Amino acid sequence: MNLELRHLRTIKAIHDAGGLARAADQMHITQSALSHQVKGLEDQAGVELFARRSKPLKLSAAGMKLLRLAERILPEIESLEAEFQALRTGRAGRLHIAIECHACFDWLFPVLEQFRRAWPDVDVDIRPGLAFGALPALVREEVDLVISSDPEALDGVIFNPLFDYAPTFVAASTSPLAQKAFVVPEDFRDQTLITYPVDRSRLDIFSELLTPAKVEPKGHRQVELTAVILMLVASGRGVAVLPDWVLREVKYQPDYITRPVTERGLTKRLYAATREEDATQPYMAHFLRLARTEPVKLQRA
Repeated sequence: MNLELRHLRTIKAIHDAGGLARAADQMHITQSALSHQVKGLEDQAGVELFARRSKPLKLSAAGMKLLRLAERILPEIESLEAEFQALRTGRAGRLHIAIECHACFDWLFPVLEQFRRAWPDVDVDIRPGLAFGALPALVREEVDLVISSDPEALDGVIFNPLFDYAPTFVAASTSPLAQKAFVVPEDFRDQTLITYPVDRSRLDIFSELLTPAKVEPKGHRQVELTAVILMLVASGRGVAVLPDWVLREVKYQPDYITRPVTERGLTKRLYAATREEDATQPYMAHFLRLARTEPVKLQRA
């Protein structure tokens, strides 16, 4: 039996309309053409689908089975067609994000909250577990956007600039380094440096300062959560270098001091890597706009 969607639509239209003539009018075809469709379907099924002696026209037992199938399948088809239409017009899609920046959650969640209200039909997810293979995952279409401060030359990938930030030194207010206007590589030789559990090559303090200066801190402790890093710093267990947006409130608290890294300070840029063909999607463009403006509010707070 070669059953097509038009057959299901025909059966449902005749049942809902209560007759061939009204169903033909609703389907914008002639009654003769509709009768021909029904006859062809009955020939395939090998059974009558309508009790033709009844008035108004009613479905037979076999026709009722086909109607139940139509009532189950047609709404799913209509829903799928609506989803495809939303995808074509850019109202729906997928935004799975991989993050190469532990501290980014501080500004990313407010951005996503605004984004969710504007684009409720976009499937949003965060994949922190892909942090060390994020860019290959982007190329393989396993994720759709990667937050990173380390742009690479990759075919088909665009690194969209978001905003600049300043890696900033933070220590306990009782630290001898509180007397300094800024810190330099040598200041870390007798300090325990507390960082996120990330490879050194991806940490600004190592890649931008300590490794080029060939300076090794006295100790290196890795901690997952920003709040725990700051607690350890406040108790004098070590020092840290964190993005300025993380320290927006800390710098006003008496337990801490914050200082620029080097006299001129460090400046880094954060990027959102996307596949080239996705960068112009309306929802992607809106996310990028939010990600460029919302974090700046935190930096100014």
